[in-house]
Amino acid sequence: MVKEETMTAGAIKVSNVRKEFIDTKGETIIALDNVNVDISPGEFICLIGPSGCGKSTFLRLIAGLIEPSQGEIFLDGVKITKPGYERGLVFQDPTLFPWLNIYENIAFGLKARGIYREKKKEVKEFIDLVKLDGFDKALPHQLSGGMAQRAALARALVNHPKVLLMDEPFGALDAFTRMNMQDELLRIWKERGTTMIMVTHDVDEAVYLSDRIFVMTPRPAKIETIVNVEIGRNEKYGRKRDSGDFLNLRSKILRLLNYTGKEMLIEYNI
Repeated sequence: MVKEETMTAGAIKVSNVRKEFIDTKGETIIALDNVNVDISPGEFICLIGPSGCGKSTFLRLIAGLIEPSQGEIFLDGVKITKPGYERGLVFQDPTLFPWLNIYENIAFGLKARGIYREKKKEVKEFIDLVKLDGFDKALPHQLSGGMAQRAALARALVNHPKVLLMDEPFGALDAFTRMNMQDELLRIWKERGTTMIMVTHDVDEAVYLSDRIFVMTPRPAKIETIVNVEIGRNEKYGRKRDSGDFLNLRSKILRLLNYTGKEMLIEYNI
């Protein structure tokens, strides 16, 4: 078990953030505009909105992979200007190194930081945390999609990030595996206490997982509405998907996503 004193959670402050890109025609594309939001330590946030609205750009800004065109983003009061181990990032594709086994993939970040000898025993602890015990010597292609995504989660968490950023991490999984992974993620979140920010197109997933849901507008994206999910979680950390409160909130978010009056393609599971 990972020691309790290593558990950390970070606070994120996004202040007047705008992000512009120049397209191939030399024209300015505004991906995000005037985004202001505060995320408390240990919160589970889901971002939801139409495809191409800037959700992934929002994550990349927090990760420090790109810089805002305007405004600032802070982690625990410190301005984010570049990538850092205190912000883990998990993609829809597990992006594991195919030539390394699972143990080596999870240990990679520790080795890159030069702290592997000191933290070596934690690699096995995180393998156990994501329930991959016995698969440490397997190569990525020998794992199922869900198992590979577990390994990707462990690789991000072994660095003890204050914030875990996830860009549709379960989007490529089948419905049953996806629901199982949602429960696993909630278990890890409960055990670790890490602040989690997740992009999803699945309304049910957002309601099931998050404390708050940020509903984003079409590009240029703004956070149109913040929905507090005030539905209690059961003993297994999740929520009853067929409860009246769950279905009512799901319907509310679907209505919010259609606030323009235009038909949108919304993906969700029943």
